[in-house]
Amino acid sequence: MPKTKKIKKTKKAKKLKKTKVKPVLKLAEKKLNNSGAEEKPEIKKVKKQPTEKRIYNLKDFVVYPKHGVGKITSIEKATIGDIDIQFYKILVEKEKLTLTVPINQQSKLRPIASINQINKCISILKTKPKIKRTMWSRRAQEYDQKINSGKIYELAEVVKDLNKNSDIIADQSYSERQLFEKAYDRLKSEFEAVLKVSPEDVQKKMDKALGRTKISEEAQ
Repeated sequence: MPKTKKIKKTKKAKKLKKTKVKPVLKLAEKKLNNSGAEEKPEIKKVKKQPTEKRIYNLKDFVVYPKHGVGKITSIEKATIGDIDIQFYKILVEKEKLTLTVPINQQSKLRPIASINQINKCISILKTKPKIKRTMWSRRAQEYDQKINSGKIYELAEVVKDLNKNSDIIADQSYSERQLFEKAYDRLKSEFEAVLKVSPEDVQKKMDKALGRTKISEEAQ
């Protein structure tokens, strides 16, 4: 009796296996028939990512972070090896310096600020200076990085933070005065390029925001 029971179980198991396998095979066959041997996987060509390149024109003002505002005096071409390179010639008048910047390597360049950005800078200059209680050497490094960042708001912050409302030399250390003048002149030159007014008018506007009007009046 036990032998016959075992035989019956194996037969049932075989029947179940057969019923389960058949529909799976049929589905696989249908998929193959529907897809067909003619269908081939599509090979899509990967397009090269376009380089983010801004086109500047002759006589446009631009900002180069380490040197400030410059004017494009010419757009020239040169062949180095087998490669044709197009580049901008930028005159930084304040530093009497001419920069050569390849058009495809102009990530550091930025256009001059908008009127709205200038107005925001004026608002920054009107706020109270924030002076950290860290060592001057560390603060000086931070100010220098902000000046050379090329970001106009950071430049305005340096001018505001280093402004002493005074022209008395004793009120500022030599390095403080140097950084203030550097940031002030950079910001002033961008104001001049955007507002298209005389350097004197720009200075009055900046000094008024900084509360330095009394100093400039006394100097006159």
